[in-house]
Amino acid sequence: MTTATLEKVSIVVSKGSLEGIYPALIMANGARAEGIEADLFFTFFGLDAITKKRYEHIKFATVGNPGLHLPTVVGALPGAPDMITRLMERRMAKLDIPPIPEFIEMISDTGAGLYACKASVDLFELEKDDLIDEVQGIITVGDFYNLAANAQIIYT
Repeated sequence: MTTATLEKVSIVVSKGSLEGIYPALIMANGARAEGIEADLFFTFFGLDAITKKRYEHIKFATVGNPGLHLPTVVGALPGAPDMITRLMERRMAKLDIPPIPEFIEMISDTGAGLYACKASVDLFELEKDDLIDEVQGIITVGDFYNLAANAQIIYT
């Protein structure tokens, strides 16, 4: 029996929280480490990961996050998002998982493509200058599908 080899992944990043962005970055980094072509398409709140004003200030979502196993009211307390974000950042640092800006730069340096969704950029009234330098372009969904031809599409 012959096994197929994955050659290309296209990852859609739609959430603007730590737990929404990191899985995409980890998957893209892992793909590149295995020699698999990888592209990231940032849409809706996922744009926070590539927006200059926001990408250094991404927080962990604490309200309505069942993975935290905390009552919603606890996650809504003042300071809870900052405290939990700092805790998670310390844990990730112990595992040598870099902060988002450094991770994105690393992934870009490996040849992965980073693209912003045109509809979302327009919706949030952003321009190319609002995005980090690693973003290769602002593209439509149709452009993304063309880019993702023959790729496994992953939605995070």
